[in-house]
Parts: sequence; C-alpha cells; structure tokens
Amino acid sequence: MKVLMCGNEVLAEASIMAGCRFYAGYPITPQNELPAYMSRRMPEVGGVFIQAESELAAINMVFGASLRGVRAMTSSSSPGISLKQEGISYLAGCELPAVIVNMMRGGPGLGNIAPSQSDYFQATRGGGHGDYRQIVLAPASLQEIVELTMYSFDLADRYRTPVMILGDGILGQMMEPVVLNPESRSSKPGIKKDWILDGCKNRAPRVIKSLFLGEGELERLNQRLQLKYRKIAEEETRSEVLYGDDSTIILVAYGTMSRVSRNVVEGLRKQGKKIGMLRPISLWPFPEKELKILSEKVDKFLVVEMSCGQMVEDVKLGIECKRPVHFYGRSGGGLPTEDEIMRELMTIYSSSLP
Repeated sequence: MKVLMCGNEVLAEASIMAGCRFYAGYPITPQNELPAYMSRRMPEVGGVFIQAESELAAINMVFGASLRGVRAMTSSSSPGISLKQEGISYLAGCELPAVIVNMMRGGPGLGNIAPSQSDYFQATRGGGHGDYRQIVLAPASLQEIVELTMYSFDLADRYRTPVMILGDGILGQMMEPVVLNPESRSSKPGIKKDWILDGCKNRAPRVIKSLFLGEGELERLNQRLQLKYRKIAEEETRSEVLYGDDSTIILVAYGTMSRVSRNVVEGLRKQGKKIGMLRPISLWPFPEKELKILSEKVDKFLVVEMSCGQMVEDVKLGIECKRPVHFYGRSGGGLPTEDEIMRELMTIYSSSLP
C-alpha cells in the first residue's frame, strides 16, 4: 500500500524499519519534521528520542548509544552538521556505526532555509579532522530515501563507520507516495557486534578509543582504516547511467538536481539529441569507474549542481581530465531550471557538431 508523506517523515519511518532505536537531534529548518516524527514514533517502538540541548550534545549521545550496540541516528541541516563534525571524526576514529542525515540549506554561515547542495565538500571529504572518510548516499526520490536509509544502517554496522544521507530542503519537504514495506529489504539487522561495551561479566574488558599515544599506534589505526575505505570503494559504489552507449555529452547530477536534469535529457532525446546522464548515488565512494568508461565514449561532460561547483572537481578527477568538463550551477538557494540547463547543454552540444 502506498502512503503520502513528506521526505523527512519518510526518512524517519524508514530508519525505524531499519532497526534504529535511538535518535538524538536539535531543531533546524528544513529538517524539523524528522525529529518531530521521531518524537512520536520512537516511544511506540520501544526506542529512545532525545531533543538534545545542542548539535554537539546530539552527536555525542549518538556516540554513546552506538557504543552500546544500538542502531543510532541524528539529523540536522548544514550549519548544524558543521557543529557535529568533531563528533563524526570521533565516530570514525573509534570505528563506531552511526547514521547522520543532512538536509542541506543555503550557506555559508547561517545562510537561509532554501535548498542547496553546497555541503558536498564537507560530506565527501569527511568534514572533521584526521585521515577518515564517511560513506555518503544521495537519494533522488522519496522511494529511494526508503531504500537508502535502510541500506545506510546496514553499511554502518557492516563497516563500523559513520554513514551520511545527503539530501536537501526540497527532498525533505516535498511529498510523494511511497511504499513502506520492511519485508522488501535486501538485508536485515543481525550483524554480530562483539565489540560493544555492555559490561564485562564473564569476559575480558573491552576498550574503544581514538586516542593513541604509543609509538606508531595511530599510524597503524589509519592504515587499517584506509584498507577498510578501499574495500568500501570496491564494493559499495552506486550510480545510475542513462543513454551511456551512444551519447556525445553526459550530464552529471545528483539528488534533486538529477530529477530536473533527467527531464532535460529525456526531452532532448525526443528531439534526437544524443545526450546522456550519470547520477551518482554514492557520493563517497564516488563512481569513478563508471565515469572512466563513459569518458572513452563521449566528447564532453556537463555537471549541474545547486552550488558554485563542488562535485565538478570529482568528475574531473574521475575522468582524469581526458574530456572537457563544463559546469552550470546556482548557489544560495538558487535552483537551476530545466530551461537554464537546456540552454547551457545546447550551447555545449552545438559546439560539438562538425
């Protein structure tokens, strides 16, 4: 059965379906429907909801719940996520699973409450201090929010790492019909957590920490983390390619902008234009292999973002600068329209004709 819900509420319900039983957060627009929904639903499923006194407190509460082995989540929007960065680095350093939701808004600073994609660098580069990465998933529809939210909790447990779901104000506020079916999951909770701190009765004590002062200890930790990150990159990269076989230009966009860009591509295809599209679903790990394959077939790329240009750098790196990469974006809550993207695309397309 389909139900009509807003994106923030869909994400909250999907996290409960995934087994999340601890949520701590602090209000900030445009994600407030998520904690409001959790405040009602978590007690109903035997979970814990805490409206923390600050974003810093919320991420550290998630840290504590994860230590105990509970599936835990927090959510916020851009400036609130900035305040959580130290805690996310601690989660990575202690190899603790957690899910963090960022429904992006305009920045920098307090910015505004309009949708944006200007936190890409912050999300995909870790954001906090140290040599760590976090898995970043970017849904483009509310039904995909269901799938990726449940997937994110599985990934967090499987790799003992923080996972970020990166949306924006449009995805959080929009309403679409969705199917909420826990039985449709590709995997279910059940990973043995033999590292949790649950009291050391009849077993040796356990220590989880991110402070390593002995000679070479911290370097060995970082080397182990890098091996894990390489494994994640090999096994957990996700993307969607449209018309990759015969296109001369590939449009690259994620999240909300991929919805707008898809309409442009489909419209130009009906006019006989050889335009294709790549939609990264995992922003880290980034779909570099798919980009390299496309770079051997197409002439040019156009990256569309609600920012001044951030993912465009990963596209250039992914194709090793073998093809021209163009960019079109708007920032501060500006939303590139279909007409704007089409004009930019047709300018590039016309320059490619003999």
